[in-house]
Amino acid sequence: MTTPPLVLPFGGQPPAPPQPQVQLQQAQAARDVNTASLCRIGQETVQDIVLRTMEIFQLLRNMQLPNGVTYNPNTHGDRLGKLQEHLRTLSVLFRKLRLVYDKCNENCSGMDQIPPEQLIPFMEDDSSKLEERSAGQSRPATEERREILEVTKKLKQKNQQLKQIMDQLRKLIWEINAMLAVRS
Repeated sequence: MTTPPLVLPFGGQPPAPPQPQVQLQQAQAARDVNTASLCRIGQETVQDIVLRTMEIFQLLRNMQLPNGVTYNPNTHGDRLGKLQEHLRTLSVLFRKLRLVYDKCNENCSGMDQIPPEQLIPFMEDDSSKLEERSAGQSRPATEERREILEVTKKLKQKNQQLKQIMDQLRKLIWEINAMLAVRS
């Protein structure tokens, strides 16, 4: 048996009992948490786990060992209590992470799996791997890529030639300055 509220809300009317449809919608929303928000919750849980673990190591580092050195039993007991509390919290966080992981796997079980190699872009200098991957690509993209590689190769050659010319000019200027210095 519940007791009525002592103070009625604004307007003097008691609050209306929740409608079954509203409760049904809230229950449905709680069940249909999307995978992205689950992943965010999982990420926050992992961050909490790391934070708690760091706090545990900090407590362990600051805790004095009873090896004959005088220590305050009250302080030691407080730190031990904090350590046990952190360990319990850590255990709860790991259970929460397991639940989030299982729910994410359940939500993603119907999705087709794409190998990670296709999701990560790789930088390649060899044109040999270009032919291996070009089987699934269209012809114009392959030809455009080949043209880009040729232009890049020519550009590197021109840069090398310019570097050689600059080195020769630097040597020539050095020799001219040396001759002028000898003359004076």
